Amino acid sequence: MPARNDHLVISALGKDHPGIVDKLSKIILDHDCNIADSRMTVLGGTFAIQLLVDGPWDKVARLEEQLAELQAPLDLTIISERTEPRGPSADLLPYAVDVVALDHPGIVHSLASFFSQRGINIEDMSTSCYAAAHTGAPMFSVHISVGIPGNIHIAALRDDFMDFCDSMNLDAVLEPIK
Repeated sequence: MPARNDHLVISALGKDHPGIVDKLSKIILDHDCNIADSRMTVLGGTFAIQLLVDGPWDKVARLEEQLAELQAPLDLTIISERTEPRGPSADLLPYAVDVVALDHPGIVHSLASFFSQRGINIEDMSTSCYAAAHTGAPMFSVHISVGIPGNIHIAALRDDFMDFCDSMNLDAVLEPIK
């Protein structure tokens, strides 16, 4: 029976510059650990990264112990937390939500509230602002992955969601993730 790997979530923030991912991933590799999942982006002038690292318990423990020492040389603020692998949930249906609208405060909160009130978990979200092609109007887009409980009637949810989006002047799509 293969040894069970330990899991560590690492989050880091710092001034953006070339080589951050190279250096951080090399440190993880040098500790004989693996990057199982990651999200990285530049927000303003700040680089942000989230990593799910796994490996043998002793290798993960050594990496975890050295993270504080790595902050200064990497010019990053680093936090970490042990976690367990996420098990599959047979009763959740994976759906994607895409929304585009004129940018205004409260869009993310309104969407989060809509799903939260129905017991639907937001599993992943990315947003961006951009200028509309011909008018230059400030636009906002959001992509959300949700897990819809199997006991929720999808057609009714879709109707409620479309009515909600119409009331907020949001152009939206709710569809299964393929």
